[in-house]
Amino acid sequence: MKLLTIETQQYLSYYISRYRQVEAFGVDLYVLNGEGTPDFWPPERYRLVGSKKIDDIIAQARQWHAEEHFDGVITFSESAVITVAAVAEALGLPGIPVDAAVRSRNKYLMREAYRQAGVPVPGYRLVESVDEALAAGAAFGYPVILKPTMGAGSHFVFRIDDPGEMARRYAQAAAGIRDMFWATSEADGIDLGPQGLLVESFLAGREYLIEALAWDDELYLGSVVDRVTVEGSTFDDDVHHAPTSLPPEDLAKVHRVVADAARAQGLHRSVMHAEVRFHNGEPHLLEIAARVGGGGLDLIARLTAGYDPIRAVVDVGRGVKPVVRHYRPTGTHIAAMCLICDEGVVERVDVPPEVSGSDKVFLLKITARPGDLIRRPPNGNTILGFLGTTGSSEEEAMSTMNDFASRIDVQFAR
Repeated sequence: MKLLTIETQQYLSYYISRYRQVEAFGVDLYVLNGEGTPDFWPPERYRLVGSKKIDDIIAQARQWHAEEHFDGVITFSESAVITVAAVAEALGLPGIPVDAAVRSRNKYLMREAYRQAGVPVPGYRLVESVDEALAAGAAFGYPVILKPTMGAGSHFVFRIDDPGEMARRYAQAAAGIRDMFWATSEADGIDLGPQGLLVESFLAGREYLIEALAWDDELYLGSVVDRVTVEGSTFDDDVHHAPTSLPPEDLAKVHRVVADAARAQGLHRSVMHAEVRFHNGEPHLLEIAARVGGGGLDLIARLTAGYDPIRAVVDVGRGVKPVVRHYRPTGTHIAAMCLICDEGVVERVDVPPEVSGSDKVFLLKITARPGDLIRRPPNGNTILGFLGTTGSSEEEAMSTMNDFASRIDVQFAR
């Protein structure tokens, strides 16, 4: 089996661990990067276009497909979802429609689709100036959320509590998204919809992260994870627990709204990462990404729910229904976090052996390398890495995770 994976603009070496997981399923994985480094992947299975123009990427993919006869085209990168949809369409391979891919990336178009389908969402306005942002804040009532239409990883997403904070944060976000990777790494030559910032009404309840699968008329919740972060003015999305604490009746509500949202978005055969927040006792859609969740959410799904999102990517990419069941916890408890540190240039990260060698650690990934610049809000939202631990209960898993995280030491260049 041969699969082609694409990054429109290479994101460091972040996805290589995912590519290795794909290879473990017996896949011959070929990598096509629009822009990137020349030594990224074994040379016989790697091509670098040298351009983010969609026509250039499609031309290179079409030429390679004529030589290798790929069974499918996939991605793990948020900013390549639209590119992959366009390439799959051009090559006659399985994939989601390009317009569905655009709705899956542009949060304004996504919310418009949800609203038209009657899917519960926060109130929202596309704003093009600080005056429009202030008017939206006054209309919705503070607190409100400010976020980019094209983004990822909670970069330049702020909770705003008053007009003065809105004026300050709007200026920071409007400047920041001009060179934010997740906004600038999309393919050139495709209409991506309105670019800018959204102001949204605040949803006051708990948030849940879902790895899901749409296959024809059926929607499967493969994994449901509680987001347990104590929130401030920024959203680090850093602490999680699974299996979910949601009771069956609320899980049923979540299933219905995610299914309705997937249909509204045009996702009929797709892996999905959905984010849902409750408000006044009812689930509201924050977003559905047409790719699997980042960090260790794939490992969490396997451990706590018996669902393998990476295997699902492989199967959906080649047009085969994955092995999947409706959500059923395995009984294993996990706690996981994004490792957050101060801002600065990393000199060294020390992980003691009692952490790296523990059988309670199922996820340990330091993504920052010496020389990398860590940015913290309002300048960005870079993380140090990921840590996940297991336990016989939520309390045990959380205690172990916090203890181990405190032992990881970061030294910064002076």
